[in-house]
Amino acid sequence: MNKTICALAAATLATGAAASEPIAVTAPGPQGDLAGTLIEPAEGKPVVLIVPGSGPTDRDGNNPMGVNASSYRLLAEALSQRGIGSLRIDKRGMFESRAAIPDPNDVTISAYAEDVSAWISVVRARTEVDCVFVLGHSEGGLVALEAGQKSDDLCGILLVASVGRPLGDTLREQLQSNPANAVVLDEAFAAIAKLEAGEGVDTQDMHRGLMPLFNPAVQGFLIDMFARIPAELAAGVEVPMLIVAGGKDIQTPVTDAEALAEGQPAAKLIVIDDMNHVLKPVEGDSRLANIATYSDASLPVHPELVDAIASFLEDSKS
Repeated sequence: MNKTICALAAATLATGAAASEPIAVTAPGPQGDLAGTLIEPAEGKPVVLIVPGSGPTDRDGNNPMGVNASSYRLLAEALSQRGIGSLRIDKRGMFESRAAIPDPNDVTISAYAEDVSAWISVVRARTEVDCVFVLGHSEGGLVALEAGQKSDDLCGILLVASVGRPLGDTLREQLQSNPANAVVLDEAFAAIAKLEAGEGVDTQDMHRGLMPLFNPAVQGFLIDMFARIPAELAAGVEVPMLIVAGGKDIQTPVTDAEALAEGQPAAKLIVIDDMNHVLKPVEGDSRLANIATYSDASLPVHPELVDAIASFLEDSKS
């Protein structure tokens, strides 16, 4: 268990607010503690709870599958320069939240949303802020939307590079976009259809290239996730909502953001033309250059994203 360290008081300067030091914090999980990093806000400023994307993605936005962009850490630090607090978290069963459940695959979107509520309680107790906003990145947007169905404990939702269509459709599109997958598409599409119907998939004779995707250990989570319609969840949110998409996002296209905005017409939609999925600026249309940013923690998150978030939070106060 990490020891909690004291935060520096936020001081207002002519150029903005001095960043607070990060604090290791915990929240109660099902069988053990959840772990996260809190940056306290300046007086009168809100806190943004950052919910990670899919797979083994940690509180900084990195995962062992080749993503080392540190997008969430960099975003939290950029927000702190404006006095905005943040909490970034490890998902239950993973990294320093591994004590929360013995099997990190034994989860649902609803379970993750319960953890969001637990974290909001911790933030309010530690900082005495009036408002906690929930920012979901990628798959984390689905968690934020689920949490938003019970809006009495949060003040707004921010969806960044979030899926807006049924997840089965998204997966089909992603598989089809890679010509190398042509030989397994029929088998993959059949598996997706079964999961959408709430049925498990027999992987005994499945093409080995599909095994990581349809591993029996994750099929329960996939069934739960495929059953949710992001645009319908967006329609059920009654708090302010910001939707941000990147024009250079090669994983979640702008059409997903547009689908979310159609579901919730009161939401504010912003498209940042040269931002990619890991929230970094990208020049040109080279896929290799785009992917290179996934492992470049020295590259800051897109400044227009920081501006959009800060503006939305300020507008939501009025």
